[in-house]
Amino acid sequence: MNFRPRRREEPEINLVPMIDVVLVLLIFFMIATSLRHPSELEIRLPEASGKPMPGDVAQLAVEIDAAGRYAVNGRVLESTDAATLKEALLTEIKGRLLPLTISADGRTPHQAVVTVLDVAGQLGINQLAITTAGEPNPSPDLTTSPAVSPSPNP
Repeated sequence: MNFRPRRREEPEINLVPMIDVVLVLLIFFMIATSLRHPSELEIRLPEASGKPMPGDVAQLAVEIDAAGRYAVNGRVLESTDAATLKEALLTEIKGRLLPLTISADGRTPHQAVVTVLDVAGQLGINQLAITTAGEPNPSPDLTTSPAVSPSPNP
């Protein structure tokens, strides 16, 4: 019989596997967060959902093609500067306060739309509508005028 006291081993926790798991999780989260681009803007474009204006009301329509050329009530302007646009709008207004409808191509330069808004403000036009087209016009031809009534974008 062996009555010698047994040497008891103290239980110990092995931390190496836990450290390995934590490092793998750290690497996973570092890669996952680097794939996200917080500098990009999330823009939700508006959709038109209004009723068209009655046809018997006199209107002033400005159409802008992809090259930034203007057409006022279907008449193409020779120049794209603000003075020519202002002169054409004054000719069409004839002293009346008419609502202005702007129809721009999807590829229209932003400056062309801003110029129309600026000239409208100078002339005191306070009723303004910006229309949307269902399908973009493939050709920059202003002889065919887009629909004036708003329709949702595809």
